Amino acid sequence: MPNLVVRVWLPDRPGALGLVASRIGAIGGDIVGVEVLERSETIAVDEFAVVIDDPDVLPLLVREIEEVDGASVEEWRTVESFPDARLDALASAEALCTAAPDVRLAVLAERTRDEFEAEWVAVVRDELVLAAAGSPVPAPSILGALAAGTSASPAVVGGETGPDDLAVAALPIRGAVLLMSRSGHPFRRRERQQLVALARIADRIDAPAGS
Repeated sequence: MPNLVVRVWLPDRPGALGLVASRIGAIGGDIVGVEVLERSETIAVDEFAVVIDDPDVLPLLVREIEEVDGASVEEWRTVESFPDARLDALASAEALCTAAPDVRLAVLAERTRDEFEAEWVAVVRDELVLAAAGSPVPAPSILGALAAGTSASPAVVGGETGPDDLAVAALPIRGAVLLMSRSGHPFRRRERQQLVALARIADRIDAPAGS
């Protein structure tokens, strides 16, 4: 039975979530989890973890969801097992805390690339690449330009917003910036803020007392 993660934009009004859930259930989908990725005054972006018996009903699933007034499916993808953002974040935090200081940033790059299903991650200071994971990682000059440009916006480095295909987190004690790229699967606020939190953990572990 396929495991699906379905990302849905829906109006942030009472009953909208229930209507979408009802449409999924009507075609035999079993919802095993719902995660709120982003919310504004009018719109919420939620991810539904759904098990279906028949993969042939996928087009019908999308149509049924979009029958709800104001709802639209941003994307869907099949997964071997459903991600658990809270457990994944705790596991990454543990890995960062137990890593040797000389490989801490490498662990941060590897863990976040896996956790966020990114194409590449790089930790840079100016044009110096301190750690990287994935491929193809852009040239240091491009990474330096990206870091400088995004760092100029507090909202971007604070995890509030940013380009769909780029997430950013500052490591101010180290004077560095973490850049993460993922195409075809837009970053949302909850993911950005989770990345910021992990970067802060990695930044502070080896910091001098009082910094």
